[in-house]
Amino acid sequence: MFEKLTDANFEEIVVKSDKLAIVDLSAEWCGPCRMVSPIIHELAAEYEGRIVAGELNVDDNPTITALYKVRNIPTVLYIKGGQVVDKQVGAVPKASYKALIEKYI
Repeated sequence: MFEKLTDANFEEIVVKSDKLAIVDLSAEWCGPCRMVSPIIHELAAEYEGRIVAGELNVDDNPTITALYKVRNIPTVLYIKGGQVVDKQVGAVPKASYKALIEKYI
């Protein structure tokens, strides 16, 4: 399942999840973000029931963006048990995202 994340629902969907959460922090104006988003959607479908995946617009959600000290986008956070266990900054191949998912699920 793919979630539209916000400052308001982030804790409930991501932090309190008992599954690995993959959070794509991006913005509409960001070119590389448009390459990452479809990959995260695909991974959400491939790992349905095993991970939580979602996208958070950094322009619309400054609280979460600041809390996780996101300075560059796209940034993909891997959160498990409420803690960031890994992150990737910039657009990378799908295999790179899959490798980290496999490492943490």
